[in-house]
Amino acid sequence: MRKALDMLYAASGVAAAAAIVAIAVLVSVQVLGRVADKVLQFLGYPVYGFLIPSLAEICGFLLVAASFLALASTLRHGVHIRVNLLLQSVPEAAQRPLNALVLTAGTALCGFLAFQGINLVLESYQFGEVSFGIIPIPLWIPQTTMAAGLVILTISLLDDLLVLLRGQVPVFAQHEGEDLVEGRE
Repeated sequence: MRKALDMLYAASGVAAAAAIVAIAVLVSVQVLGRVADKVLQFLGYPVYGFLIPSLAEICGFLLVAASFLALASTLRHGVHIRVNLLLQSVPEAAQRPLNALVLTAGTALCGFLAFQGINLVLESYQFGEVSFGIIPIPLWIPQTTMAAGLVILTISLLDDLLVLLRGQVPVFAQHEGEDLVEGRE
């Protein structure tokens, strides 16, 4: 089970990275098309007028995908911002129950958001909602990446909660104290 969960978290991180790469490629192609048009115009040739329709909208959808699909992976690698001032100020015996409380609340909140995200996807699909751009993109497609990211984050939080309740150290806490800036530890 551990291997399957780790593969799920890694796959969501890879999918998030792929979305960022897709944004970079689309924007680069659009910029190169504009540069080519300027060069053609400068040389006295007719411009081609290269344009990727709905580029801003597509990139926005890809950014949503990247943001939500990266949540679980970044939690597993300990790179979420975690404010632990309260945790540091309580006795060590209270830290585990406090962590359990926070993980329980986080799991419940993310579970609720995932449930609502799935409902949003189903409603958009049922009613055939599409985007308003030049290319009418069915909204359930980008919404699915949001819902999937929330479901995977909920699973990851529940995973860490169960690890904590078994008396082990959750993965996110294993990375505390590491200096991740510029690869220093």
